[in-house]
Amino acid sequence: MQLELRHLEAVCRIAEAGSLARAARLLGVSQPALSAQLRRIERVAGGELFSRGPQGVVPTPLGEYVLERARRVLGEMEALSAGVRSVPTAGPLRLGCVSVVLLHSMLERPDPRLAGRELTVENTDSLTALTRRLAAGRYDAILYAEMGDREAELPEGSRSRTLVAGEPTYVGVSDAHPLAGGAEIALADLAGEHWVAMLAEDDGGPEEFERACARAGFAPVYRYRLSDWRLNRRMIASGGAVGLFQPTAREGEGLALRPLAGEPLSARIKLAWLRSRLSAGLADELYNAAARAYLANVDNNPRYRAWWDGHPEVHPAPPAGAGE
Repeated sequence: MQLELRHLEAVCRIAEAGSLARAARLLGVSQPALSAQLRRIERVAGGELFSRGPQGVVPTPLGEYVLERARRVLGEMEALSAGVRSVPTAGPLRLGCVSVVLLHSMLERPDPRLAGRELTVENTDSLTALTRRLAAGRYDAILYAEMGDREAELPEGSRSRTLVAGEPTYVGVSDAHPLAGGAEIALADLAGEHWVAMLAEDDGGPEEFERACARAGFAPVYRYRLSDWRLNRRMIASGGAVGLFQPTAREGEGLALRPLAGEPLSARIKLAWLRSRLSAGLADELYNAAARAYLANVDNNPRYRAWWDGHPEVHPAPPAGAGE
């Protein structure tokens, strides 16, 4: 076996995550699969790259040597990819996205005003992966969320605009749950529940959620980690767990969505793009298309529509130039 770029990326992600379990989630693979891949990489490298312990993994001296060069190689490849894609073309407009609701809307109702460009959309659960792929030129633009103090590390030569300045977080429970009868649910009342864990672990969400739970007097107990959002909904509807949702998600089929009392959690939804790939006008059109797609989903939940109408300060901004 010879080392490939995907092997170098896996080694870097393990080092950044500090544990195989967390790295596997961010890479979208199972922990056993990542462990097996690491063992193969270590055989090629000639020794262990990480020492394992109860607190996670730490690079060995050999691991530090490999990491230094792996980061250099990946950086050069990102620069090469960005360079060869720096000339705008009339090809598809490539968007990376972490918002499932918004993703479906943009695909189901493609906006004809995007200068005739075909729109291709790829969904991922990792904000870090989105920004890296933007830097590498795999995407022309990304649509993502930030929570709390987390700010995406955008590549040089990119710009960003805020689409929704503060989107409240809703909780999903079975419609047979005793708390489903109220207009809102206090986070403290969910202290004894099992939770479906959030998959996007690097947008600041898990940390904000756990801090909010601590303020409410409990630590959340995670029972499931599901990458299939349909299975997520069915699990919650059956009463097996509760979970967090965007307020634009739809109720039904046994699932009830309620706002959290006091709005302890909120997210900022943003669009970022490479200036070398999108002209100012096209960036404006993409922003407007995303805004129209989001607004088309506000009525998915009547409770959210009422909140939205009362909070114009979080609404998408009118076009004022793509450089803002």
